[in-house]
Amino acid sequence: MTTTTPDLITRDACVAADQSDPLASFRDRFRLPDGVIYLDGNSLGPLPKQALERARQVIESEWGRDLITSWNTNGWFDLPVRIGTKISRLIGGQAGACVATDTTSINVFKALGAALAVQAEDQPGRKVVISERDNFPTDLYMTEGMVEFLDHGYELKLVDDDSTLDDLLGDDVAVVLFTHVNYRTGRLWDLVGVTQQIHAAGALAIWDLCHSVGALEVAVSEAGADFAIGCTYKYLNGGPGSPAFIWVADRHLARARQPLSGWWGHAKPFDMAVSYAPADGIRRFLCGTQPITSLAMMEVGVDIALSADMALVREKSLALTSLFIGLVEQRLPDHPLTLITPRSHEERGSHVSLRHPDGFAVMKALIANGVLGDYREPEVLRFGITPLYLGYADVWDAVETLRRVLDENLWMAPEFQLREAVT
Repeated sequence: MTTTTPDLITRDACVAADQSDPLASFRDRFRLPDGVIYLDGNSLGPLPKQALERARQVIESEWGRDLITSWNTNGWFDLPVRIGTKISRLIGGQAGACVATDTTSINVFKALGAALAVQAEDQPGRKVVISERDNFPTDLYMTEGMVEFLDHGYELKLVDDDSTLDDLLGDDVAVVLFTHVNYRTGRLWDLVGVTQQIHAAGALAIWDLCHSVGALEVAVSEAGADFAIGCTYKYLNGGPGSPAFIWVADRHLARARQPLSGWWGHAKPFDMAVSYAPADGIRRFLCGTQPITSLAMMEVGVDIALSADMALVREKSLALTSLFIGLVEQRLPDHPLTLITPRSHEERGSHVSLRHPDGFAVMKALIANGVLGDYREPEVLRFGITPLYLGYADVWDAVETLRRVLDENLWMAPEFQLREAVT
């Protein structure tokens, strides 16, 4: 049984669906190369056209003409908080505050350090951090680093095939760090239900929103999350390496102290005081001088996401991913493709992942034939479905290209067996 809906079983039907799509006009806001179906926006979003003009304005006028006065006259100093406030709206963070800054990895370290410090004060016997074995590696690496750095009996435990969250949650758990949408499989955690479960056990919840912000509705305040972090270069189209963000619930802001006490998070950075005193509110989660050009370009993508109806984005995402899954099962039944993305809408993010024994070579062949997805170990073909610039005909054409690559054994060419540094 497939998930293809009866009215989208031909390419003409997909074209007709695109013509009536209420989100279709958003495609014109992005610079997309001709002849390419871009299914990797869950890893790096394309260039918003307006970002070019914004970068030119910052470089030529604000930096080139106004120079250092721009920290005041052009609002550079407040840019991380201003953009963070916008991101807070995207993630439903009304009962908290957000700042755009640093990288996801660094913000994981900050959030974890702040959460563990709160717990050490309130419940000093809790020394366990829970994550999942299939979490994005940087979350696990930074947690390992924090545990080793503290060296006071802290330990990391992982949810996996042998241990569920129920199994691991006990009165020794301080913090749970989960990623809302799994980077490999596209599996979506129940933000509200899991957060309630974590709190019922006396632990704090940190949510990594890298693969959900900008692609589906998120409500961290409603869920009762304690901290949230995420990147902006995926569904928010902020550009390669664009600054990440960190959100902190109101109830923790007054006393949460993050471990990277840089001068930009000081209460009065230009007093040049010898000792550190944290700023009030979310500014204390800043570290060093901010990357203004990157922040300015990233704000363009955030504004695009804010201008979209996220309920419609989610509806289209589910329709496109269901179409992709259904077409693969309908048109490629004889190939060793295994769906690892949940079928249930309640458990699915905005990308589709399929395992194939020669997944790496298959993806390279797809890319060479104009369909840009990506590959993740082990054997995973990953296809990002980004509703603001992808349509139903794009999905049809991508699956048709996958059929041709597999039916005609195009992936077996020698050039598709060679690996580069980045996959």
